[in-house]
Amino acid sequence: MPAASRIWDTDLDAAFSHGHEAALAEVYRQLAPLVHALAARALGNRTVADDVTQEVFIRAWRSRDTFDPDRARLPAWIIGITRNAISDAQTASQREFRKLRAVSLTVPDPEQPQGAAEADLLADRLVLDGELERLGEPQGSIMRLAFYEDLTHDQISRQLDLPLGTVKSHIRRSLTHLRNRLEVHHASS
Repeated sequence: MPAASRIWDTDLDAAFSHGHEAALAEVYRQLAPLVHALAARALGNRTVADDVTQEVFIRAWRSRDTFDPDRARLPAWIIGITRNAISDAQTASQREFRKLRAVSLTVPDPEQPQGAAEADLLADRLVLDGELERLGEPQGSIMRLAFYEDLTHDQISRQLDLPLGTVKSHIRRSLTHLRNRLEVHHASS
């Protein structure tokens, strides 16, 4: 964004941070095409990019009190929010893929007795519940909201009143821990 950074009106930074809606409209007019292009390139889907673009400006407006014009220009701050929103959209897409895959795996195998597949799923669910208990708090609650409530990182952050970065860190570490524990469980069964 070299050309835009040279001509950026820094008065917009202050007006935006003070909650002037006209500043939001102007920031949207100037930066929405860039945000949309970044989202479309990263996600490969224009419809999802539309949603991400809208989400970026909603997040920016709601958290405008955290924007400090003395530390950064508004375009850089908006791009940071864009990266987070793209990451959240990718996570949601991966979650949907995993759900579809899980549903496809629940179709009974004609080679297996009818109740065996259901028993395996129930056993896996019980093992997962036990491992979530072992994580402790807040990790257990965070992972339950992600797995069972299908909430995004941002939604979990708001629901549990935790910083978004903390939620993402807990999820990343918990997934690594769960993967290691479940690999051990499956190897022993």
